[in-house]
Amino acid sequence: MPVVKLSESFIKNNLQCIDSKHRNELCDSELPGFYLEVRATSPGQGTYYLRYKDNSGKTCHQKIGRTTDITLVEARKRAKTLKAEIALGSDPRRDEKAMKAVLTFSDFFENHYLPYVKPRKRSWKRDDELYRLRIKAVFGHKRLNEISRQQVQSFHTALKEEGLAAATSNLHIKLLKHCCNLAIDWEMLDKNPVARIPLYFEDNRVENYLSDTELERLLTVLHANRNSPVSLIALFALSTGCRMQEIMSLKWLDVDLVKGVLTIRATNSKSKRLRTVPLNQTALEVLNQLNTQGKFEYLFINRLTGMPYRNIHKVWNRLREKAGLKHLRFHDLRHTHASIMVNNGISLYSVQQILGHSDPKVTMRYAHLSTKTLQEASNSVSIKIREATTTTI
Repeated sequence: MPVVKLSESFIKNNLQCIDSKHRNELCDSELPGFYLEVRATSPGQGTYYLRYKDNSGKTCHQKIGRTTDITLVEARKRAKTLKAEIALGSDPRRDEKAMKAVLTFSDFFENHYLPYVKPRKRSWKRDDELYRLRIKAVFGHKRLNEISRQQVQSFHTALKEEGLAAATSNLHIKLLKHCCNLAIDWEMLDKNPVARIPLYFEDNRVENYLSDTELERLLTVLHANRNSPVSLIALFALSTGCRMQEIMSLKWLDVDLVKGVLTIRATNSKSKRLRTVPLNQTALEVLNQLNTQGKFEYLFINRLTGMPYRNIHKVWNRLREKAGLKHLRFHDLRHTHASIMVNNGISLYSVQQILGHSDPKVTMRYAHLSTKTLQEASNSVSIKIREATTTTI
C-alpha cells in the first residue's frame, strides 16, 4: 500500500496497477485512512475509500465515490466528515447495512400489509388495485425509509395530471399514509413521509333527488315489475333509506316484524356501527312479497342461483331506463328517502339516526331541502305578530 500525495495531476496520470497486481491501494499522505483504489480492469480511473475501525476494532472500508463522478477535493472533504462522524460514534457501514435491511414497499405491502388488512378491512381489494395499477411502479422498488415527502407529493400531482379525479388521487395518498403508519407501529419505519401532505379538495358529491313526477314514473315501473326481486330491492331502498350492500346483506334474523324494525349489523354498515332502521308500511309490504322467510337465510334471493344478490346493476339500469331516469343512481334512492323526510318537517337529527350517519356534517347536506319547513316556521311568527297587532288596534 504505497503512500502518495494525492493530487489532481497524480490522479490524471498515474491511475494504473503496478507490480502486475490486480489492484492497488494508493494511500493519501495528507489524510490518514483516505485512499484510492485502482484496478487493472479499469485503468485511468479509481474509487475513493475511507479505512476506519468500528466499535469492535474491526477494520472497515467505506466507499466514497469514483474519480469519474467526484473530484479529489470533494472526496477528501467527504472523508473528513465521515472521520468526524465516526469519532462521535457513528458507523457508516452499520448504517448502510441497516438501510439495506429495511423492507421495500412491495415486500411490505404484499407480505405484511395485505395479510393484516384482509380480515379487517372490507375494501382491501380496492387497496390492492390502487397498489398494482400505480403505486407499485413508483414506490414498489424503494425501501420504506427511502420514500421522501417530495416523491409522494410529485406522485400526487402526477395522478391529477393523468386525469384522475381529486378523490381518486387522494385515495392513493391515504393508502400510502396508512401503510407507513402501520410500518411505524410495527417498528419497521421511524417516521411517516406522507404525514401532513395536503389532499386535493373537490366537492364531487352528486345528489339526485326525485321530483314528484319522477318518483311517480319510477314507482310505476317498479310496481309493474313486482315479480323482479331487483324491483323489490329498489322499493325497499326507497322506503328505508338503506344502502344497496346493506339491503343485499340482510338476513331474516335481522328483521323484527313485531317491533317493526330491522338491524343493520356493524359488519355490513359503512359506519361500522350497529343501527336499527324503522320499517314503515311500504317496507313491510315489500317484505310480505318476498316469500323467502323460512326458506332462505337472506331476504333478497336470486331465484336462479338460490343465493343472495351480489350485483344488480344490469337489471337496475333496465328499470331506470324504462322510467326515463337514466341519470338516477341506485344510491339516489337513499337521497330521495332523506329528502322526503326533510321536506315533511322531520328533524335532521332524526334523519341522521335513520340513515346511520356517524357525523352530523354528512346529514347537513340535506339542510337546504328544509327551506319550505323553515319558511313555514318563520311565517308562524308573522301570523302571531299580525294577530297581536290586530288586538292592540
